[in-house]
Parts: sequence; structure tokens; C-alpha cells
Amino acid sequence: MAERTFCAELTGSFSTSAGQNPTVAIMEAAFADAGLHYRYINCEVPPESLADAVRGAIAMGWRGFNCSIPHKVAVIEHLDELAESASIIGAVNTVVIDRSSGSPRLIGENTDGQGFVASLRPVRDPAGQHAVILGAGGAARAIAVEVALAGALSITIVNRTPERGEAVADLVDARTPAAGRYLPWTPHLHVPHGTGILINATNIGFHPHQDATPDVDMATVDPQTVVADVVANPPETNFLKAAAAQGCTTLDGLGMLVNQALINARLWTGRDLSGAVMRRELEGIFGI
Repeated sequence: MAERTFCAELTGSFSTSAGQNPTVAIMEAAFADAGLHYRYINCEVPPESLADAVRGAIAMGWRGFNCSIPHKVAVIEHLDELAESASIIGAVNTVVIDRSSGSPRLIGENTDGQGFVASLRPVRDPAGQHAVILGAGGAARAIAVEVALAGALSITIVNRTPERGEAVADLVDARTPAAGRYLPWTPHLHVPHGTGILINATNIGFHPHQDATPDVDMATVDPQTVVADVVANPPETNFLKAAAAQGCTTLDGLGMLVNQALINARLWTGRDLSGAVMRRELEGIFGI
């Protein structure tokens, strides 16, 4: 009989506006379902306290933690190593505290794009595809790199600010096998012919502004295109509704959130947890 312990393995998240992060609910539900004595703790960490928070996680024996806004770049200076995609993206959302060699070693990962690709694969293999990504922020950057590393032929970044859009396109072009391109976001955007994957990587349509939708002429989207949205609240955005009306296969933001959490859990526990449990928890939160 295993010895009973009242000391759980700790994981969690460092961010500001931590109270808006539903990851704690899905991680705790999946830990309980797997019978793992793990906890996930949302921590409100302002920028000036990040170094103290990292030191505290090490001192308290945490297995690892997520970093959300505004820490995804700043945390890098506190780490010992970056995984390949995190190094290319230049941002970290997951930290693994590896104690296998005795002294703790902090390894930075970026699972944002990995979570998206994992949710995409069941409906469309990125290999050989031409992808168009709306936006040039952190989510767009991570998704662009991971879709490119998964074998996409080209990544077109659509953004209203040329400097930001060109920066992400240039990153893809220089650091991945895919061709990176920039396309200005003009009114009623015409989606390029041959696009196999169209992704809204902006926060347009996010609650409480769920009536908003990206300015795209959906009549130019081929029905064979897979259309995805990173917005998780609400899961069925107006953008996805319009794509479905066009005959497209759609992919909501819950899949990315769940798969990202599954990857994080695997990095911290070495176990594959239940995506179905996580999805069910999110659907309960959002009243689906």
C-alpha cells in the first residue's frame, strides 16, 4: 500500500488578470480524473514580482508553471534552456522544472502553437498546406511557427500594422522550412485562392465583444478550407458561424486550449490525461 501524503505536487500559472484564466479548472479536473495528487494554482503576479515568483516555485518544489500575459518574454531571462519552437518564437508559456540531475534546471516551452496543431490534425494535416493567419500577436506568432514546423508550404500573415505582420512573416521565412509572406489587412479581405487553413489569431469576437467579427469576405473562402478561431469564449464565434454557412469545416478555440493543457500536463507529470474531461469542464464553464 502506497504511503499516504498530504503534500501535493504543485503546478500553476503566473499572470496578471489571473482570475480570468479557466486553465485551473480543466487541469484540476483532469488531475482528479487520473488519480494524480497534483494541484494547479492561478497566481496573480505583477511584472515586478516575476523573479520572486520563479524563485518561489523552485523553493517550494513546483513541477512547473505556465506564464501568460505579460510574462511570456520576460520569463526567458530566468530560464536555463529553451525548447526549439520556444527559441524560434521568442516567447515561453510553459516552464518545466527538471530536478533529475539534482539541482533544478528550468526549461522553457511554448505550447500555444503545439496545442493548435494538435487540435488541427484530426481535421487537416498541416503538411503541404497554405495557411493564412489573421493577426500578428503572440498567438499568431506561435501558431505560425508550429504550423510551419508541421510541414505547411507557406504561412501568410494578415495584419493592419505592416511592421508587425512583416516581422512574423520574416521569422517564418528565416527560421522554418515554410515560406513566410505578409498581406495587408484591407477592408473586406479577400482570402487568397488555394488557402487550405484560415486562422483567426486575434481576440476579435472575444467576450464581452462577441458580436465583433474579423473583416473578411467569407465569399472568397473556399468551402474546402478549414477555418479556425483561437477565441474560446464564446466557442462558436460569428467568424466560425459564417465559415460554416460557407460550407467550411470549423475548429473552435476550446480544442487549442484543451490540447495545450494536455501537452503541459504531459511535460509536468509524464502522463497523458483526459482531453474529454477537460473539454467537458470547459463546456460547463461556458454553458455549452
